[in-house]
Amino acid sequence: MSFDAPRKAVILARGLGSRMRREAEGVSLSADQASAADVGVKAMISVGRPFLDHVISALADAGFSEVCLVIGPEHGMIRDYYDTVGTTRVTISYAVQHEPLGTADALLAAEEFAGDDRVLVINSDNYYPADALRLLAGVPGSALVGFDRAALVERSNIPEDRIAAFALATADADGNLAELVEKPDAATVERLGDDAVISMNCWLCSPAIFPAARAIPTSARGEYELPDAVRRAIADGDDYRVVRAEAGVLDMSNRGDIASVVAALGDREALL
Repeated sequence: MSFDAPRKAVILARGLGSRMRREAEGVSLSADQASAADVGVKAMISVGRPFLDHVISALADAGFSEVCLVIGPEHGMIRDYYDTVGTTRVTISYAVQHEPLGTADALLAAEEFAGDDRVLVINSDNYYPADALRLLAGVPGSALVGFDRAALVERSNIPEDRIAAFALATADADGNLAELVEKPDAATVERLGDDAVISMNCWLCSPAIFPAARAIPTSARGEYELPDAVRRAIADGDDYRVVRAEAGVLDMSNRGDIASVVAALGDREALL
């Protein structure tokens, strides 16, 4: 089968950043960091330069050359920065999600950008290493990067108790996503076994994701969730390959995460 490696990436940067807005005891931020944290724009928190620069640089390292940032109408901080920063490896465009109605709804805002191509869909507050993203180049259809639990604990800045609450994924005999359980309890973790991988919301989606996203109901949180859209796409015949990665992911969820991200990325060059 002949297929083109994916080149387009959608970064979901519309979140409200509620946890990041909260003050954290014992956490001291620079003026630049505080200005982004106070409005919940996690992607623009400085780790020497905006965190999102490193996210985009890793995408470019992995072969992604077209990036669409899904932002809110109030996110002038993001647009103002990327309208003026120079890029040589990627093109950056925007899609606006007017209301924060969930990750599946956010992806729908980027449907025109995606067109008939497969697109990588990631969070703006996670740094996914290029080595993990490169694994998607050899997948002919849709896919999920599943992170090995031990490697994630060892190589991430995320406490093990937080990792324990992340979604678990299993693959069937053909390597396709069989089960995806969010916030698994202890019994579910035991049932799924050691072969289960952790989903960090790193998806490679075919155009089938868009009708699926329009077909799902809201979740218990009142939002249109991307994992639900993936389940609907699978039910409609679009299988998702589980690609296993032994890698860490840096998380920028709250103010307590900033220092560890600075330690990991502060001296690293980011080339856009």
